[in-house]
Amino acid sequence: MKRTNALLTTLLFAAVLFGLALFAWISPPQSYSYAERRALAQKPQLTAKTVENGTFMSSFDSYSMDQFPARDGFRSLKAVLARYVFARKDNNGLYSVNGYVSRLEYPLNESRMTAAGKKLRQIEDTYLAGTDCTAYLCVIPDKNIVMGSESGYPAIDLQQAVFLVQQQAEIPRVISIEDLLTADDFYRTDQHWRQEAITDIADRIGSAMLGSSFSCRPEDYEEKTLEQAFTGAYASQAALPFAPDTIRYLTDPVLEACTVTSYNTGVPKEAFVYDLEKAAGKDPYELFLSGSDALLVIENPACEEEKELVVFRDSFGSCLVPLLAEGYRKITVVDLRYLRSEMLSQYIEFTDQDVLFLYSTLVLNNSIAL
Repeated sequence: MKRTNALLTTLLFAAVLFGLALFAWISPPQSYSYAERRALAQKPQLTAKTVENGTFMSSFDSYSMDQFPARDGFRSLKAVLARYVFARKDNNGLYSVNGYVSRLEYPLNESRMTAAGKKLRQIEDTYLAGTDCTAYLCVIPDKNIVMGSESGYPAIDLQQAVFLVQQQAEIPRVISIEDLLTADDFYRTDQHWRQEAITDIADRIGSAMLGSSFSCRPEDYEEKTLEQAFTGAYASQAALPFAPDTIRYLTDPVLEACTVTSYNTGVPKEAFVYDLEKAAGKDPYELFLSGSDALLVIENPACEEEKELVVFRDSFGSCLVPLLAEGYRKITVVDLRYLRSEMLSQYIEFTDQDVLFLYSTLVLNNSIAL
């Protein structure tokens, strides 16, 4: 009887493995995981060269894991067990407190912070030296800094991070915003901040550059709500059930009259302050300035002054920059993750603009992306 049960168990286990393997081979591979917000590995080419140099097996391992049947279900099962059965405080660096999910960004990578500062200094020396441009630095605390300090999770030292960047960049005008941020300023399921919650931050940054002539108040805008629900990257990666967020955006007659031009492909193309077509896609946060774009130009015909602004930013700047548009005739928005700094002279003539280096600690602590 025992041998029969053992044989049946073995056969059942083998049948399950064979069934999963067969399903993996005959089902068409998926190109993108909406749950994990990333492209999935595809089947590698089997050639003598790829076998000889070992790339076939390493690529096949990635392919088999990414295309595993019911992958999302197994991810959720693992996350639920880790949190509710084994009482782990985080799962692959992701944790939640009071319904807000965040990722551990720790420890401080001093070499990356220093490298980021040197990169900013290189831009200053190449393009701003000998001009009447005025440079500003604003370091955005990541969500883990705000949440971690309140809930006991380790977080990098923001003051040390700013010091390391500023020491290399030598930008004397630093705009601090950490005292204005709370967990509620961020989406519950994502790393980014909510536009409707950061008018005070836009006011501080704009006032630091333009003085008392600039103000940004929530009552000055009409708040609109995106119909599509938003489940952010952190919740998707955590593979746990979280209620989706709601994306709201601020507009007024000035913003509605602004024109936006994208140079993402090198050729000028019409873009939008709020891209509703992108908002209906795989990442609704791309509503703001069409998401990841190498270079954008926002022109405000209602601005009486000829003042211009150049913003070097990451994705956090997407929803902040529109709130600065009131004070400038022209804003050029640069993302160095997608545009080599050597190409800036093809698009920007630096003369007397305000220049804002606006980067989150998430990017600075991993500055290989710059």
